[in-house]
Amino acid sequence: MTTAVSPALTDAVTRSFARRTRWTFAIPAAIIAYLAYAAISFDLAGLAQRARFDNAAILLGDFWSYKTHVTRDNRTGRLEVAIEGETKGTYPDGMLPDWVTTSGTTTTIDLGAGNVVTYDDAGARFVVPGYGTIDIRPVDGKPVLTAPAPIPDWISVDENKVSVTTDAGRFSNTRSKVETFRYQPGWELWFFTLDSPFYGKSWGQLLALATTGDRIDPARSNLGYMVSEFWTNKMWRHGDVVWAIFETVLMAFLGTMTAALVALPLGFLAARNFMPLGIFRAAVRRIFDFLRGVDGLIWTIILSRAFGPGPMTGAIAIAITDTGSFGKMFSEALENIDEKQVEGVKSTGANSLQRARFGVIPQIMPVLLAQVLYYLESNTRSATVIGAIVGGGVGLLLTQAIITQKDWEEVAYYMVLIVLMVMLMDSLSGWLRRKLIKGG
Repeated sequence: MTTAVSPALTDAVTRSFARRTRWTFAIPAAIIAYLAYAAISFDLAGLAQRARFDNAAILLGDFWSYKTHVTRDNRTGRLEVAIEGETKGTYPDGMLPDWVTTSGTTTTIDLGAGNVVTYDDAGARFVVPGYGTIDIRPVDGKPVLTAPAPIPDWISVDENKVSVTTDAGRFSNTRSKVETFRYQPGWELWFFTLDSPFYGKSWGQLLALATTGDRIDPARSNLGYMVSEFWTNKMWRHGDVVWAIFETVLMAFLGTMTAALVALPLGFLAARNFMPLGIFRAAVRRIFDFLRGVDGLIWTIILSRAFGPGPMTGAIAIAITDTGSFGKMFSEALENIDEKQVEGVKSTGANSLQRARFGVIPQIMPVLLAQVLYYLESNTRSATVIGAIVGGGVGLLLTQAIITQKDWEEVAYYMVLIVLMVMLMDSLSGWLRRKLIKGG
């Protein structure tokens, strides 16, 4: 038996297929057009041309390594060896790393794998295996280069400066000084600085000093001395960093909890089943929209101009923004409660405050706690950025380290601490949610 297909059904199927075909080609075409527009608007081609991947590689390398500066003053002949070029990391007189040797006015720097740099009164020489000797002599006060031709691109020659960049290290020679940078893995001086009596000692030696060794300082134990030297480390400032972490957490905690305490009673005023006056209810909701509609960073800038910098300014900014967010969520949770439970409490003769305490709060408490704890965790991350604006917390230290562009291992240190702080807050908030919501 053959079933006839109506012309109308055939026509409808044809039109539907045609529409789907048009959308199938229209959507990818629109996406391609948008991407092309974005590429032109954001000048991606110019951005690629301006990108300095060599600088990016150096900065990324600084995350996990440190550099030692070996500098000779061309005017006085004075030699200085300093970790990261800082005064706090300068080797004292008579103390040099084992790869730097001096003999009279000659300084020899062994960069490894046959790469050797030599300073003397006649100038400087850099022996690069596989290439030859780069010889630099001062002529009329300007560095003059003598090297095998052709000059490779990793040697930069200007009128007053010669720079060499190799895998073994970097070298720079100017009118005033000649300087060699050697990169080594690790975070040097993280435990003890060069002037500490514990610097350069192995773990076994430190353990022996902490347990059975004679006291270095008669006024305190060796273990206490070690802790003090670590805590007051002038290079890494561990004590200041821990205090900055505490300020960051305190900003997030004060801001979040203040917002929750303010938003809870206001949430009742914005809930339809608790505030019958529509005009008043709408006014409270518009206040919530205004508070959460302005980003926390904007509030931070406004408050910092009004009250000055400091962690408390950051906490107030967090509290203002979260009051709007909490107010909206709490009011919606109140509008979705089970009225039967409230009626049951009311039947016992309870007043309005008692009905809210025993009939409403137990229903919305899981939502309240979950949202407050989640925002506390999120605000811990936000407090890092806010701290950079108000001048407090670990955000300030991180910004300072980034601006200098020389202490990128400290940037990595702060980033690691921030990640650990967020992980700790995540674990803590999860544990509290389970304890307070589920019990047990």
